[in-house]
Amino acid sequence: MASPICENAEQQPAEGQPAKKKMDLGVNVSEDAFGDDGAGHAVRRFTLTNEYRMSVQVITYGATITCIKVPDKRGNVDDIVLGYDDMSGYLSNTNPYFGATIGRVTNRTYPTDFLFNQQHISLTKNVGGVHLHGGFKGFDKVIWDAVMEEDRVIMTYLSREGEEGYPGDVLTTVTYQLTADNRLIIGVRASVTKPTPVNITNHSYFNLAGHASGSSGLLNQLVSVNADKYTPLENFIATGEIRDVAGSGYDLRIPQKLSEAFKTLDTDGYDINFCLNNSIVQPGFNFAARLTDPESGRFLDVHTDQPGLQVYTSNGMPTIRGKRDATYGKHSAICFETQNYPNAINIEKFPNSIVKPGTDYVHYTAYSFGAIPDPF
Repeated sequence: MASPICENAEQQPAEGQPAKKKMDLGVNVSEDAFGDDGAGHAVRRFTLTNEYRMSVQVITYGATITCIKVPDKRGNVDDIVLGYDDMSGYLSNTNPYFGATIGRVTNRTYPTDFLFNQQHISLTKNVGGVHLHGGFKGFDKVIWDAVMEEDRVIMTYLSREGEEGYPGDVLTTVTYQLTADNRLIIGVRASVTKPTPVNITNHSYFNLAGHASGSSGLLNQLVSVNADKYTPLENFIATGEIRDVAGSGYDLRIPQKLSEAFKTLDTDGYDINFCLNNSIVQPGFNFAARLTDPESGRFLDVHTDQPGLQVYTSNGMPTIRGKRDATYGKHSAICFETQNYPNAINIEKFPNSIVKPGTDYVHYTAYSFGAIPDPF
């Protein structure tokens, strides 16, 4: 049985385990075992640690982030993403995609049957009549190949033609890179053999007060999103409209405490795609969002080259037993899923989601962590 997630993040490897790779970049990378997928296929776990006591753990099942530890303003280190202690949790039917890589196409696609490239396409319908997060067995439910390289872990998966109804093969590489200045950079590249929709994201659930702090910890945190517009929904499906955030509960351009922001909504929390503003300072790589926890001083900045950001505040999360017997539930965490606009295959005016042979899909996201000290 694998040791609990993050348990060994700052320890030396046990006898018989691969030794840490010590790099000149201020980052260590190591590997150990994390059980199997229930069908006898081994799941590997990688730990990246820098000199500022930040650590990240990822597993080859679903190219999943299982742990992110960062210090607070007092120097106390805590795990700030939700997850499970072992594979039984990640294999369970109640796993809400904790930390997983989502693909081929994230979010909800409806209708699922359409004419594409003069071919009738029928995507699987895994939630009612809707195709959600890549279908019954998306990128989150497969074993990825993996290698360690300097300050990063590189994972690869080949999705064959016909998987979940999609045309063509897709070879996807996800790179998790930890920097010396407490940034986790996720790079995604996908090449295809036939034109096919691709929209990949990471589904980590963040709570800067600590993964076990629940809704009481999350709702005291401040959030801001760099977006003037959003894409409204009807029955959770993007309609194709692009609407101004001004005067609505989706106006998060000025930081707001989540508990106060919820009061401005006609829904039970956030589950919406924001249309990100373009950066003047760094064109093509935009500031997307910031989350701040006043109590711990921790903050998270999100930057991406993608046009959209799905913000989800765990509105539908059932009661779940998480890491170290923590109880997770409604509003226990927030997701910042960088993406193309949802349902783009069915909405012509949304940014193109079709990748063609010879032109790779490329997607970068940076999660930057820090802590704001108390004033003197």
